[in-house]
Amino acid sequence: MAGSPYVPDAKKYNPDDFVRVEGEPVDPDPASWGMQPDGTFLPPALTPSVPRDVFVDWPGQLDYRDPQTYALNANAEAFYPIVVNTSHSWQCIYDWDGTRYMLHYGGGNHWKLYDITDPRDLKIVDEEQWGWGDPRPQFGATTVQWNEKLGKHFAIQASETPRYFLKGRVANKWIDDTVEGQLKEWEGLRGFRTFEMHGPSPRDWTIVNETSTDPNHGPDEIQEGNGVLDLPVYYGDKYLFVATAPDNTFTNQPYKTTLWAAGHAAYDVSDPSKPELLSTWWVPGTREGEEADSEYLAGNDRWNNKTSWFGSRMGVFLPRSVESGAKYAYAAQGGQGFFVLDVSDPSNIHHVGWCELPSSVAGTEGDNVDTTQVEETGYVYVSGYPMNTDCYEPAKEIYQIDVSDPTQPKLVRTLPRPLPPAEAKFTDWAQRRGSFGPKRSGYFTNTGTPHGGVIPYAFYAAGVQIFDVRDPEDPKVGAYFVPPMGLKDDDDLAAPVHGVFVEWDRNLIWVFANHGIYAVSTPLLGEPVVGLPAAVPPPAASVAD
Repeated sequence: MAGSPYVPDAKKYNPDDFVRVEGEPVDPDPASWGMQPDGTFLPPALTPSVPRDVFVDWPGQLDYRDPQTYALNANAEAFYPIVVNTSHSWQCIYDWDGTRYMLHYGGGNHWKLYDITDPRDLKIVDEEQWGWGDPRPQFGATTVQWNEKLGKHFAIQASETPRYFLKGRVANKWIDDTVEGQLKEWEGLRGFRTFEMHGPSPRDWTIVNETSTDPNHGPDEIQEGNGVLDLPVYYGDKYLFVATAPDNTFTNQPYKTTLWAAGHAAYDVSDPSKPELLSTWWVPGTREGEEADSEYLAGNDRWNNKTSWFGSRMGVFLPRSVESGAKYAYAAQGGQGFFVLDVSDPSNIHHVGWCELPSSVAGTEGDNVDTTQVEETGYVYVSGYPMNTDCYEPAKEIYQIDVSDPTQPKLVRTLPRPLPPAEAKFTDWAQRRGSFGPKRSGYFTNTGTPHGGVIPYAFYAAGVQIFDVRDPEDPKVGAYFVPPMGLKDDDDLAAPVHGVFVEWDRNLIWVFANHGIYAVSTPLLGEPVVGLPAAVPPPAASVAD
């Protein structure tokens, strides 16, 4: 049976409703993309950016919200109709006094704390939501870890300038000359906050430090740069890595809603109350005045297209901590490409290798790097994610990159495109509407040790897709769980499934949909575990976004 109608006419895409500027991609010829006679979908080669709540019609789409659930080699152990944000949310998972908790938050003004010790019986322990006019800081991306040397849990939380919306509307610096001033004069913390945890709930946290990533601002001056983007990379020991543009010279950024293109900074947080900046790295050509001498701008067809994101969106990606011996980190720098960084001495971050990523404008081109397989196979998996709705943009692929020689990373293949089962009433997930493509494969804070030779990705309209890479020369989709396209009228239809968090130590994948939370198991990981894993003595903290 068909579900409810998909979208009202008022939100359908009309190119005439948008002001375009010189250099911005134009709308492609409708005949150049779409469903093909053999039932495959041919994505557009190039598109302009379209607001995510605007839907794009093309022949072959479903005209209703698909109510079906699809599963291959996967099972929903539980479902909870709990939502903190319908389009994006973060999670932290950590153990405290014999209980495993999940902190779930999104939107900056809403968090919930769950007891997930029994994943089939999630309990809401605490929660808080406040209005946008409330003076308290927004609740940013947070990493929680147990510091063995100090015998305490600490939480490190990102704080950044507004990234998309100003005064209630999408910012566009190319057509609105007030955007630059609003962002430069923003008075919040551009950096990170460190909390000592006295209990599992944020109510029990005490702030011990606020650190600006602008190293040169005076005590009464507005800080420069964009602060810390997304998840701080902290394993509970000495070093912290953050994605940041530390001042207002980092402005070679084509993307319309922000001024800055971020690199990476390393801090010594041996004393969490007194972080010490060690070094900063960025892609040459990112700062004002570097344009002429940058090999990463010369020949880059994204440069000045008013659409691509340049720089990092996340902190560096590591298979394990530097303290435990990791030498190389991996950086997805959007349209600037993929970089291998030597972080063995965090006081001297420098890049040793680079490879270009295929152009796929619009959308985010280089965002996530999965490092779960790299120490065993020499491969990392790099992806962006869709930003336009209804597949009105080039396909967002997952690229397998060989980093066995860190000085010469090579893109060797693309993971296969997930396809629906034969019993579905469509032949490509793009027809299901909403966004389709990889978001992320979880975070460095996924609990436990990766195993099974699998990589789960949130895939929007295609739910969670679990790639089997046990034979890295022949990767395939080994399992999937795809929930219904919305169970409530106010669902964010652009982001049906927007996140996953993997508990490797309990063989569980938490799936975050626009209508609730699923706990999913797959034989590829093994039988799901209830309670605390035997190998993790409390209070051992493990975390996540």
